[in-house]
Amino acid sequence: MARGKRHTDAVTRFDREHQYPAHEALELVKGFPAAGFDESVDLAIRLGVDPRKSEEMIRGTVALPSGTGKNVRVAVFAQGAAATAAKEAGADHVGADDLAAEVEGGMLDFDVAIASPDMMPTVGKLGRVLGPRGLMPNPKTGTVTDDVAKAVEEFKGGKVEFRTDRYGNVHVPIGKVGFEVDAIHTNLQAVLDELVRRKPSASKGRFIKKVSVSSTMGPGVRIDPMLIGE
Repeated sequence: MARGKRHTDAVTRFDREHQYPAHEALELVKGFPAAGFDESVDLAIRLGVDPRKSEEMIRGTVALPSGTGKNVRVAVFAQGAAATAAKEAGADHVGADDLAAEVEGGMLDFDVAIASPDMMPTVGKLGRVLGPRGLMPNPKTGTVTDDVAKAVEEFKGGKVEFRTDRYGNVHVPIGKVGFEVDAIHTNLQAVLDELVRRKPSASKGRFIKKVSVSSTMGPGVRIDPMLIGE
C-alpha cells in the first residue's frame, strides 16, 4: 500500500526514541513524504494525572492562534432569536426538537454541538448518541451557553476541545502540514499553556510527561517536554 511505503520512508528519517526540540520535530513532520491531501498535524500529550479520579480529569477548550485549517461543522440546538443568531454566525445545522430528531435518526454531520441552556432537557436525551462521540454539549467547554452565536464564531475560528482519556492522554489537532512551522508551533504552545493552567492541585510530580506530534498518515515524533519553546 502507498500509505505503508510513505510511513516506512518517514520512519527512516529520524530516531523514534530521540526527543527533539518542538520546532525541529515539526520540521520533521512537515518533511515526511506527502499524502494526497493536506494532512492534519496532531499533538499527543501524556499527563501526570490519575484519570480514574474525577478531580484529576481535565477537560476544556483552547483557541488556536493560527486556527485549525479545517472547516469545522457546527450544529446548534436553539430556538427563537438564538437560533437566528446561530444561523447568521455560520452554524451548519440549527434547530430544536427537529434537529434532535435528525440526530436521533443518525444525522451526525458535524464536529461540534452547541446548545442554549433551555435546550438541554431535549439534548440530554441524545446522550447515548452524542456522548460516545464526544459531541455532548457541556458548560465546561463553552458549548452550553446563552451566546450561541459567539460560540459558533469561536469554534469556526479555531477553538478546539480537549479532554484526558482513560490513560491520561490528551489528543489535539494543532493545524495542517501546509501551515508554516511557526504557525503550528504557536498553536502547540497555546495548548501546552492551557493544559498547565488547568493542572489539578492533586497532580504531583512531573505534569507534562510525554509529548509527540504526527501527521494524519505519518509516525509520531517525540518532543522533549523541556524544549517545547524551541
